Amino acid sequence: MRIFAASLATETNTAAVAPTGRADYEAFGVYHGNAGVSAADGVGVAHAELHRLAAAAGDTVVESLVAFAQPSGPTLRAVYEEYRQCILDDLKAAGPVDAVLLTLHGAMVAQGYDDCEGDLIDRVRSIVGPQVPIGVELDLHCHFTERMRANADIIIAFKEYPHTDSLDRLRELHALLKRQVAGTIRPVMAVHDCRMIGLWHTTRDPMISFVQRMKSLEGKDGVLSVSLGHGFPWGDVPDCGAKLWVVTDNDLPRAEALAHQLGREFWDLRSQTYDPPLSIEAALDEAAGAGQGPCVLADVGDNAGGGAMSDSTFVLKAMIDRGIGDAAIGCFWDLGAVALCQSAGVGADFLLRIGGKCGPMSGDPVDLRVTVRAIVENHGQRGLEGHSALGTGVWVRSDKGIDIVLVTRRAQVFSRDAFEGLGIDLREKRLIVVKSAQHFYTSFAPVARRILYVGSPGSTSQHFAQMSFTRRDNNFWPRIDHPT
Repeated sequence: MRIFAASLATETNTAAVAPTGRADYEAFGVYHGNAGVSAADGVGVAHAELHRLAAAAGDTVVESLVAFAQPSGPTLRAVYEEYRQCILDDLKAAGPVDAVLLTLHGAMVAQGYDDCEGDLIDRVRSIVGPQVPIGVELDLHCHFTERMRANADIIIAFKEYPHTDSLDRLRELHALLKRQVAGTIRPVMAVHDCRMIGLWHTTRDPMISFVQRMKSLEGKDGVLSVSLGHGFPWGDVPDCGAKLWVVTDNDLPRAEALAHQLGREFWDLRSQTYDPPLSIEAALDEAAGAGQGPCVLADVGDNAGGGAMSDSTFVLKAMIDRGIGDAAIGCFWDLGAVALCQSAGVGADFLLRIGGKCGPMSGDPVDLRVTVRAIVENHGQRGLEGHSALGTGVWVRSDKGIDIVLVTRRAQVFSRDAFEGLGIDLREKRLIVVKSAQHFYTSFAPVARRILYVGSPGSTSQHFAQMSFTRRDNNFWPRIDHPT
């Protein structure tokens, strides 16, 4: 089998203060035809796995563009159109292919394009024609659209949040494409709109059981795949929201009935799966009484993984006002603070202004007397089945006893590496604050006596009942108890 593969992905927060430009993609590396080798532990991890699968099956991979950017505002129109054209030109130059496999995100918005993935899949279909299978892997925080469904044969989303199963879903997609090329299956898809906006952690019940329920149905009675797209709440586009879709073997009525059934089952779990985040004060109160060992607080309002700037000071200021020590917090995206620390050097003791630089959702800068404890030029962290670079990392300790991580590459915290890679011993801390929504969980849960989610002000607020959209309707739960 001759497979054409490409990847173009970012997650767009339409209210973010900064657009996503060429430099944002280039920060992670833009690869043309070689990401599976040159970036096998980074943005090319999916293509590297696809090459392994192809080699084992005697297939050939024709690799095109791989480009990824950290979530932020809409991608500049010229940048999206250039990258899209690169993929389309490569597809035309590749000649006849047996299948197309696209690893996308599902919540990418560009200037003039609410549905970048649907646009790209549509244009790919116009090149390969109706007979060549198109398979697409999406992040579960996707906007599933009719344009995607109409032009792809198989769409599969991650099932886990944190996203620990992206390679498993890629293997599943590859196997189904092979079966379709061989003519042993004829995939069809049906979708159910859940009329819900939110985030659903698959690390606790009832979501653990619901994911197992979806998996238990696959491979039986003609059901090929079941996906729950949680949606991306901070993307104000017409198709924002949770949707459940089913892929069956040439049985559309079965796909429609099962999608509706599972969608209603998911709806029935809504009161058990949504816990509004705590206020900063309430979270610090609970952390104070949580007992021995580190308590981890997730600053979900300032999650770079959702398009926030990762420099808000609301939680840090509250910690200082309470006199909290034996604590660590990170990662702050603060180029100026890092530059000053680099100039001063390890061991320097001086007054440093931290955070609060990118707008109202960043809060006010905080001035602290700090000592520079470590500077790592190529700091990074492992998580989500790959490596994530953090640029230059700096550890400063305030005179109040708070260890603070500063970085030059904006990113959410995936793992303890973000702290421990600079020399911070987290086992000594009573309190650890991570600027992340949920991807930190796998790494931090084993050392945390308790994990709390903190609803700080920010552009990734999780107060979903208070959200209001302009591009999509506001008829959704939890804003409306019974949306129609």
